[in-house]
Amino acid sequence: MSGAERLKSYLPGYYGGIVEMDELMNTEGPEFDLLGTRVEELLNQAYPEYATWALERYENELQIVVDSNKPDEQRRSVIISKMRGYGKVSGEMIKNVAQAYDGGTVDVAVEPAAYKIIITFVDTLGIPANLDDLKQAIEDLKPAHMVLDYKYRYLLIREINNVMTINQLQQHKLTDFAPFLDQI
Repeated sequence: MSGAERLKSYLPGYYGGIVEMDELMNTEGPEFDLLGTRVEELLNQAYPEYATWALERYENELQIVVDSNKPDEQRRSVIISKMRGYGKVSGEMIKNVAQAYDGGTVDVAVEPAAYKIIITFVDTLGIPANLDDLKQAIEDLKPAHMVLDYKYRYLLIREINNVMTINQLQQHKLTDFAPFLDQI
C-alpha cells in the first residue's frame, strides 16, 4: 500500500471524493514513504550487522584502522569481532570472534601445556576470505605466550567420489580441493 493510500485510509469517509484532500494525500504520501525509509536506514546504523555509512564511526570508536577499500561485510566482521572480544580471554571468546569473521562454524581447542590455540574452520572450504583480519584480531586478543595454529577444511576424495555430480563439482573453486593452490 502506498503512502497516499495509507493516509487516505486514516481519513473519515466524508473526505472521500474531495479533490483537494485527494491531491493533498497524493503529494504528502510519497514524502511519508521517504521519511519512513530514512528512519529505517538511520535505525540500521545503530547495529553494526546492518550499518553502511556508520561503519567508519564504529571503526574509530573501537580503534580499528579505517580501510574504506574493503567490502562492507569484511569491515562489519572486524567491528563485530572487536565488540565480542572484550572481557576475560577464553576459548569461547576466541570462538565467538573467529565465527564473526568466518560466518561458519569454528572449533577452538586450547592446549595450555603446549601453549597452543588451534582454530579449525569446520564449514568453510579452503582459506577464509578475511583471514588476515581474523589473525590480527585473535593476535590482539590472545595471551602473548600462546601460539596460534589454523586448520582449514578441504574437500576429500570420499566426499566427491560417487557422491557429487559433475555439475556440483564444477560449482566449487579449485582451492576447495587443494590447499597448495592458495599459494600459486
